[in-house]
Amino acid sequence: MRYTVALFRSILFWLLFVLMSSFSSIGAVIALPVSHKATIWFVRIWAQFHRLICRFVLGHRIVVEGQMPDTPVLYVFKHEGAFETIEQPMLFRHPAVFAKEQLFNIPVWGQAARFYGLIPVDRDGGSKAMRAMLGAARAALAAGRPLVLFAEGTRVPHGKAPPLRAGFAGVYRMLGVPVIPVAVNSGLAYPPRRWVKWPGTITYRVGETVPAGLPREEAEERVWRAINALNPPEALLEGRPD
Repeated sequence: MRYTVALFRSILFWLLFVLMSSFSSIGAVIALPVSHKATIWFVRIWAQFHRLICRFVLGHRIVVEGQMPDTPVLYVFKHEGAFETIEQPMLFRHPAVFAKEQLFNIPVWGQAARFYGLIPVDRDGGSKAMRAMLGAARAALAAGRPLVLFAEGTRVPHGKAPPLRAGFAGVYRMLGVPVIPVAVNSGLAYPPRRWVKWPGTITYRVGETVPAGLPREEAEERVWRAINALNPPEALLEGRPD
């Protein structure tokens, strides 16, 4: 019975989400030559609608433990599902999110994402791609926008704590800004690569700020521990970086 109810809720959720995503993407693209603010508005409406249907269709309760200031720093989030990626325009006014290059090839959505100001990450692009990425990141910081990085590189099931990707160390060193790590346990209610979602509480837990300029190993250890703060203790023992 519990699964049947969750399945029905999930089907309704996906129907509503696809419809709203199509409307928002088309609206954002139509707004491209007219107004950057209009594009930002469409993206925020999309994120607001997603949170609304998570709350009233899926039965999610969202809790934020700590403060996430909307300032030009580097945020590193735990990445357990699509939930926290869609949530970013709800958490910040105009975040600059690092996203895989392939996502920008999605028709309509990719155009809107570029104009909105997401930062493409081309892992196979070499030094030229790295310079372009860092240039876009510095421009976003100069405009007062927070950067958002999912440093594990891919969605990770709840209870897993893999090491951070090597790219984090480069971004941290080259940008020279403080890092605010954020744990999230979205994988319990909004599991990755699963159609069926479950009711429950999704928690963000903001960790202690990691200052700029620390040795690589120390910075990685502190960020890794903080983003996994909502994982069970055994996950930290299994995934601890060397």
